[in-house]
Amino acid sequence: MKLLGLLALAMLFGADAALASEVDLILPDLRSVDFLGMTGQTLLSLGVLVCIGGLVFGATMYSRLQRLPVHSSMLEISELIYATCKTYLITQGKFILILEGFIGTIMLIYFGWLREMAPLKVFVILLASLVGIAGSYAVAWFGIRVNTFANSRTAFASLEGKPYPNYAIPLQSGMAIGTMLISVELLLMLLILLVVPGDLAGPCFIGFAIGESLGASALRIAGGIFTKIADIGSDLMKITFGIKEDDARNPGVIADCTGDNAGDSVGPTADGFETYGVTGVALISFIVLAVPSAIVQVQLLVWLFVMRVMMIVASIGSYWLNEYFAYNQYSQADKMNFEAPLTKLVWLTSLVSVAITFVVSYIIIPDLGGDTSMWWKLSAVITCGTLAGAVIPEVVKAFTSTESAHVREVVKASEEGGASLNILAGLTAGNFSAYWMGITLIVLMGSAYGVSALFPAGLMQAEAVFAFGLVAFGFLGMGPVTIAVDSYGPVTDNAQSVYELSLIEKVPNLAADVKRDYGFDVDFERAKHFLEENDGAGNTFKATAK
Repeated sequence: MKLLGLLALAMLFGADAALASEVDLILPDLRSVDFLGMTGQTLLSLGVLVCIGGLVFGATMYSRLQRLPVHSSMLEISELIYATCKTYLITQGKFILILEGFIGTIMLIYFGWLREMAPLKVFVILLASLVGIAGSYAVAWFGIRVNTFANSRTAFASLEGKPYPNYAIPLQSGMAIGTMLISVELLLMLLILLVVPGDLAGPCFIGFAIGESLGASALRIAGGIFTKIADIGSDLMKITFGIKEDDARNPGVIADCTGDNAGDSVGPTADGFETYGVTGVALISFIVLAVPSAIVQVQLLVWLFVMRVMMIVASIGSYWLNEYFAYNQYSQADKMNFEAPLTKLVWLTSLVSVAITFVVSYIIIPDLGGDTSMWWKLSAVITCGTLAGAVIPEVVKAFTSTESAHVREVVKASEEGGASLNILAGLTAGNFSAYWMGITLIVLMGSAYGVSALFPAGLMQAEAVFAFGLVAFGFLGMGPVTIAVDSYGPVTDNAQSVYELSLIEKVPNLAADVKRDYGFDVDFERAKHFLEENDGAGNTFKATAK
C-alpha cells in the first residue's frame, strides 16, 4: 500500500497514540473552526458540489464521444474490442471478489477477535472495503468503455486527412476518465469526512483504503501481464506468417487491443484511484496523530481537501484553455506535432495548480498555529510535487519521444547492428533515464525537506514526513490531466488497429458515401500517416504517466 511508511510512522506519534492505529482515529469537529465566514463543515460541503460538477463534465464528454460520427465497419471492430474487454473485466471482478473473501476473513479475525473491536466498527471496515473495491472497479469499467468509443471515432476522423481530430478525440476520452476518477474518489472521501461520525471515520477510511488497494493491485498487475502476453502473441503470429501487425487475418490483434486497454487504461485508472485515496488516508492519519492542537488539525484537514477540490477546477480549466489555443492553431492545419499540445497541457495545468495553491492557501490558512508564514511554506512543499508532474514527463520524453536523440540512436543501432546492438542501445538509454529520474526526485524531495525545516517547533511532530506526504499529494493534484495523457495512448494504439481490421479501404463506394453523409473527401494515405504518428505520441505519454 502506497505511503504505508507514512502511516506506520504516524502511529508512533504522541504518548497517547503510541499504541494507536488509523482505525482508532477520532476526527476533530470540522464545525469548530470558521473559514471565510463559514464552518469547515460547510466549506467542504461546497466541495461536494464541485465533485458533482466533475462527474457531470465526465458524463458530458462520454456523451459527446458517443455521438461522434463513425463508419459501421469501424464501429463493429470497436464493439468487438469492448466485448472482449468486458469479458476480461467480468472475469477480473469475480477474481477480486474471491480475494475479498480471503482478505475480509482476515480482517474479521484480526479486528473482531484479536483486536476485540466493537462489531459496528468491524462491520464499517468490511463495508468500506467493498466500497473501495467498487470504486476502483467502476472507474476502470468507465475508462475502458470511453476508450472503446474513442478508438473507432478517432480512426474514422483520420479519414478526413486532418491531424487535429486525431489528437482531440483521444484527449477528450482521457479527460473524461481522469475527471471522473478524481471526482468519484474525492466525493467518497468527502462523504466519509462529512457524514460518518468522527469515531467511525477512522475504520471507514482504513477499510476504504484496503478495498481500493485490493482492487487496484489485481487490476494493475493482471492488466500489465495480460497486455504483454497478448502483444507478444500477436507479434509471434506476425513473424510466423509474415503478415502485418494489424492484419485482419491475425486473430491475436483483438487480444492485443484488449490488452492495450487492460494494461494502459484499466490498470492505471484503478491504480490512480487507489493512490489518490491511500495518500489522503495517510495524510489524514498523520494530521490527527502528529498534530497536538485540535484547531490546527481542523485547519490542515479543511485546507487539504480544499486543495484537492481546487485541483479539479484547475485541471478542467487548463484543459479548456489549452484546447482553445490548440483548436485555433491546429484545427485547419495540414500538419502538427501531436506531442506539442499535450506537453503544453501538462505544463499549463502544473503552473495553474501552483498559482491556485498559493492563492487559496493564503485565503484559507493565513494564520496556522500562530504562524503567518505557514501558508506559503505548505504551498511551496506541494509545489515540489506539482512541478514533478511537469518535470518528470520532460525527463522521460528525452528518452522516449519520437524526436528524441536516444530513440534515433536505437533506430540506427537496429539498422546497422541487428538485434544485439538494438538491445544494448535500449539498455543504455534506459539506464540513463533511470539516473536522471532519480536525480529529479532527489532534488524535488530534498527541496521539500528543506522547506519543512522552516516549520515552527511544536506545530507537529516529524515535519519532514508530512512534507514528503505533501509532495505525493501535490503530484496527484494533476490527477485528471495525468490520467488523461496516460489514457491517450491506448486510444491511439487501438485506432490504428481499428482502421486496419475494418478493411475500410476495401468498403464499396466508401468515398462517395462519406462525401454524401459526412461532407468530406477521404484521404487514406494521410489517415494512415497521422494514425501512425499519433500512436508514437501516445506511446511517449504512456511512458511519462507510468
